[in-house]
Amino acid sequence: MMAYKENKSSISIDASLEKVWHAITDAELLTKWYAPGSIWEIPHLAAGEQIIFTLIPNSHNQLTEKLPMTLTIKNVTMHQQFSFYLDLPETLIAISLADDMGKTTVTFNTSGYEASLANLKALLEGKEIPFV
Repeated sequence: MMAYKENKSSISIDASLEKVWHAITDAELLTKWYAPGSIWEIPHLAAGEQIIFTLIPNSHNQLTEKLPMTLTIKNVTMHQQFSFYLDLPETLIAISLADDMGKTTVTFNTSGYEASLANLKALLEGKEIPFV
């Protein structure tokens, strides 16, 4: 179930830390659950490296054309945290993982990611992605 604490978005997923880590750091998998259809390019998964995220117009945003954004990776701590900055305005997005008796709790550092987390959970638990 969704948990709301301190303006964070959090969810428990019935999957291992390794499997969840792969889903939040692999460009192909990110494309499936985070703003589905929008394109991620992560040439090097390391602090200071650039990510290109191209948001595609859909029913959840007001875009009329593709919006490419450059993100800068701040932290990559294997199976624990993946964070990156949106350059304009400078906003930190941090995704943290915690093992919870074989399940994995995934937490975004801010609220508003409930749909993305529901998609991630569905993807990893083999269900249909709810928010496309």
